[in-house]
Amino acid sequence: MNEIIKSKLLDKNEQLINMVIERVKRDFLDDIAIIGLTGSFNTGDFHEKSDLDLIIINNTDRGWGISSCFILDDIGYDIYCTPWDTRIYAQSTLESPNVSSLTDLKILYYAKPEDLEKLNEFRQNALDALSNPIGEACLNRAKPWIDLAKQAYSDTMLGDDIGSVRYASADVLYNLVNALVSMNNMCIKRGIKRYLEEICSYRYVPDNIESEYMSVIEAHTIEEIRIASFNMLNSVTRLYSTMCDNLIVKPVPTFDNLKGTYEELWCNYRNKILNSVKTNDASYAFLSAFGAQEFLDEMAAEKGTKKFDLMQYFDASDLPVLKKKFLEMMDEYVDEYGKVGREVERFSTFEQLYTHYMNI
Repeated sequence: MNEIIKSKLLDKNEQLINMVIERVKRDFLDDIAIIGLTGSFNTGDFHEKSDLDLIIINNTDRGWGISSCFILDDIGYDIYCTPWDTRIYAQSTLESPNVSSLTDLKILYYAKPEDLEKLNEFRQNALDALSNPIGEACLNRAKPWIDLAKQAYSDTMLGDDIGSVRYASADVLYNLVNALVSMNNMCIKRGIKRYLEEICSYRYVPDNIESEYMSVIEAHTIEEIRIASFNMLNSVTRLYSTMCDNLIVKPVPTFDNLKGTYEELWCNYRNKILNSVKTNDASYAFLSAFGAQEFLDEMAAEKGTKKFDLMQYFDASDLPVLKKKFLEMMDEYVDEYGKVGREVERFSTFEQLYTHYMNI
């Protein structure tokens, strides 16, 4: 871009900014708190048709009246508001992927010193969070993005036309980019045209990130789109699991955290599985095994108990195997009680239970 065009763009932006500030001072003095510059004109990564990205924080609902969307000289502009308690808060806690529009925001106007102070508090919260080492908090923020990517991937499999499948694959890619941003405790600095460039610079990314990313974009057929989306999702998911194993301190079973868990397993699943096998009810057995597996997975994640894989033993044509393996797992689970010195709350008579329960 030559200097003449660049100068004209910057002059036009200055006119637009002054126009908005003038309108605020005239009509919304008590309603608009902050106006700031973000986006490509803040980073310097703009082109001849780049729009002007303003962050306008409104104190009141009346402030929404400043909003306007228009086209000027073949460029579209969207003047909109951002309340404190939605986008700004989400950015300050790194829940939003657009954190840099808060941390790197160039202040153009503020109504009162306390408004600027409030913004700086939000900004500092985000900067403090970004300065933390990569660990559990980052991975916890990444998980919802990975879950959204999985949902989007299911749409690639369910779509029956290339447009809907390709749209779903873009959703997969977008959510996985945000997952990688969270996994690395980073924020996107320069927008969608630099996504691949930015994530490739991160510490934790799949080895073949660039080729898998571009494979989603360059896929031609529905089948190619599905395969590319799966490969990208699988790589990021595997990386996430590895990071969880290496960076998250695992819980360990203790006397206190195991309390009632074996009894709950017995209460909710033991007799269901025994009864379903006895009656040869495959559907009943299948869903009971599913519930038991979910509980066992939860205990492994939250209490640090041994991991069990019950569902591998389900066979609708041979249900007794499921019963045998489930009872073996229950025996292994109760061994955890013994290791921490806990006894099973088991009573042979109501009187024993009554005496115990009433004297807890």
